[in-house]
Amino acid sequence: MTDDTIFDKIIRREIPSDILYEDDDVLAFSDVNPQAPVHFLVIPKQRIATLNDLQPEHAELVGKLVLTARQLAADKGLAEDGYRLVMNCNDHGGQTVFHIHLHVLGGRPMGWPPG
Repeated sequence: MTDDTIFDKIIRREIPSDILYEDDDVLAFSDVNPQAPVHFLVIPKQRIATLNDLQPEHAELVGKLVLTARQLAADKGLAEDGYRLVMNCNDHGGQTVFHIHLHVLGGRPMGWPPG
């Protein structure tokens, strides 16, 4: 495929990553450029380019992304102090990989606005 994203290659194990969780629908792995002491991504294995491309039939999949993030955050001890979930959409939203993904950041206080 010529339009593969880095995430497609991670899913196929063509690019190594620190995989934290995987099932038939979802993959979670550590971010290679962490912005917090804990920073990982949760992605669907099905490529959906942007949040704008979501359809009603994706509702269960998106819910699974959030529930996976919640469980991994709890496993990493972030639940009590808190953590941030971020999804970017398109260029002005800061999206750089066009395969939806959920950033999970924690391990320090998060200010607002970010950066």
